[in-house]
Amino acid sequence: MSSCVIPGSFDPVTRGHMDLIRRAAAVFDHVTVVVMVNIRKSGVFTPEERAEMLRKACGGEPRVRVEIWSGLLADYLREKNERIVIRGVRGVGEYDSEVISAQANRMLNPETETLLMPAGEGYNWISSSAVREIAAFGGDIRPFIPRECAEEILMRLAK
Repeated sequence: MSSCVIPGSFDPVTRGHMDLIRRAAAVFDHVTVVVMVNIRKSGVFTPEERAEMLRKACGGEPRVRVEIWSGLLADYLREKNERIVIRGVRGVGEYDSEVISAQANRMLNPETETLLMPAGEGYNWISSSAVREIAAFGGDIRPFIPRECAEEILMRLAK
């Protein structure tokens, strides 16, 4: 059986994230979405809240599970006996950054392979930071976030 890992902060989850997860689930038998705890960022949502929103947005898809990890992605992959990392790429600048991360992960865990998937049509500009910024200025973020967890996201970002 084939499996992959989609790591990220998901603060908050966007429709772009969900597009990547759906597309990976169409290719792999098992997809693990890993909410990474970034020690340099405090986040708007706790890792537990982000994981719960992802579970809601995934709608109980049996091939997708959500976990939280505080540490290096390379260590997660080693501990869980995973090899394949899927990362979404929205543009050239992000591609360069993802290649550097992929090389670092491979140095830390030589079994790691990172596959870069271009953002789906219409999702190349959506990011969690853009959603937070639009919300901060009172803009309507509903078109950019999963409807299953829109209420929680709207309530938190409206504050």
